[in-house]
Amino acid sequence: MIKQILGKIPRKPSKSSHNNSNGEGGFNDGFSLNSSSGLNSNNTLLKTNSVSSKSSSSGSRSGNETIAHYSTNQAKKPAPTAGSVMASAVYEALPSFRDIPSSEKQNLFIRKLNMCCVVFDFNDPAKHLKEKDVKRQTLLELVDYVSSVNSKFNELAMQEMTKMVATNLFRALPSSNRDGKLAEICEPEEEEPVLELAWPHLQIVYEFLFRFVASPETDAKLAKRYIDHSFVLRLLDLFDSEDQRERDYLKTILHRLYGKFMVHRPFIRKAINNIFYRFIFETEKHSGIAELLEILGSIINGFALPLKEEHKLFLVHALIPLHKPKCVSLYHQQLSYCITQFVEKDVKLADTVVRGLLKYWPITNSAKEVMFLGELEEVLEATQAAEFQRCVIPLFHRIGRCLNSLHFQVAERALFLWNNDHIRNLILQNCKVILHIIFPALEKNIQGHWNQAVQSLTLNVRKIFSDADQALFDECLMRFQEEEIKDREKQEKRESIWKQLEDVATANAVSNEAVLVSRFVSSVAIATSTNQLATAGG
Repeated sequence: MIKQILGKIPRKPSKSSHNNSNGEGGFNDGFSLNSSSGLNSNNTLLKTNSVSSKSSSSGSRSGNETIAHYSTNQAKKPAPTAGSVMASAVYEALPSFRDIPSSEKQNLFIRKLNMCCVVFDFNDPAKHLKEKDVKRQTLLELVDYVSSVNSKFNELAMQEMTKMVATNLFRALPSSNRDGKLAEICEPEEEEPVLELAWPHLQIVYEFLFRFVASPETDAKLAKRYIDHSFVLRLLDLFDSEDQRERDYLKTILHRLYGKFMVHRPFIRKAINNIFYRFIFETEKHSGIAELLEILGSIINGFALPLKEEHKLFLVHALIPLHKPKCVSLYHQQLSYCITQFVEKDVKLADTVVRGLLKYWPITNSAKEVMFLGELEEVLEATQAAEFQRCVIPLFHRIGRCLNSLHFQVAERALFLWNNDHIRNLILQNCKVILHIIFPALEKNIQGHWNQAVQSLTLNVRKIFSDADQALFDECLMRFQEEEIKDREKQEKRESIWKQLEDVATANAVSNEAVLVSRFVSSVAIATSTNQLATAGG
């Protein structure tokens, strides 16, 4: 009798269900395990052999619904796997949306979302084949439903959708190269990327998330409670996936998120910035830098003028240093586009960009040097005369060294700069400064570069300068010839000194007398010692 009376007394809700609304999961208040308390025991997703009434005593959910939730206190717990669920349940398909009246579609939608929160193990391809196919078909139905719905998603639906997406997508990424640096594997064809085994399910989940974000029935003001900063950060973490298919989906989805959730825009830019910092200065290992830069290229293109100081700092502190890693070739095309966008937005940034390129200019990597010269041409093409004059001296000292490079592609790419009409005009406007800097490099190429094509291109550039200002050209030629004579005299003097030093060493070697030569011995000292030996010999 006493037990029956006590059993009728309502029990106090557990702390776990009360505190699930604000924690590591990142979702805002209102997201808890008892959010779908309106579902009765008939809405179970998994049919179990035994039903325990004790598990549903809190009144929030039937004990049969053993699907794990993306709640804040459970964010650290792994998603429910098929093994744990199948041990006590049967995974069966739910009715199709076409087979039920419109009034029941909302409840069925929630049930299907919860059903898809079971994560299957794809390491064993022969395991749970039927259940995997049931989940795949259910996911496809969810994609169709989200695409065709003609009413606004309510808060419960958004909560369950983001929970299902998070349960399936947010995971530890598989990799065979996680312990090594990507910088050591700069060529993508050297090693096969690790493909996601669960892609048959993940692809549809990504498609579902894309349709949800892009849907006009998604209210951004309401959805931002669930697609919050934590959700965005975990989505950005997935960009490190080695599976190109996954990164392509992420790129499209993040771009849509940036466009739809204006409140998240500064946070997304800052989060990407932090990924770049860690890649540049710590790891030099990340698979998704190219995709992130591709998104940023579109973002930068939409920046309002005048540019904010925040955006300029992003250029200086993140984008320009991205030229430093050895594996820059993997994302250089996207990086170059972002850099050029900044210069086109604000021409005053051209000097900053050019000096940044010179700071990270490669010394021993010829392929990387060719890429830098290509990017430099794009930047200079958007540069105006005033900004060009600010950086002309250090710039053409570097170009002069490129002209004399023994790697013919470097020298050839540097000479191609004169084929660009805009750059050639800038050079001719500053001819008096530039010709004095690069004239020796041009003459040395003509006199002795091993590649015939480089010699031919150098003659063309030389003719451009002579046609532009013959007097200046003759002046530079005369100065070059004078410098050559001086250099020849210095070389002859140096060889003479070494010859005298060898004679002194040879003379002392006959008498087995040690010779101590100062590091800074002068020609006068050597000459004096030679005279003393001659006198002693006489």
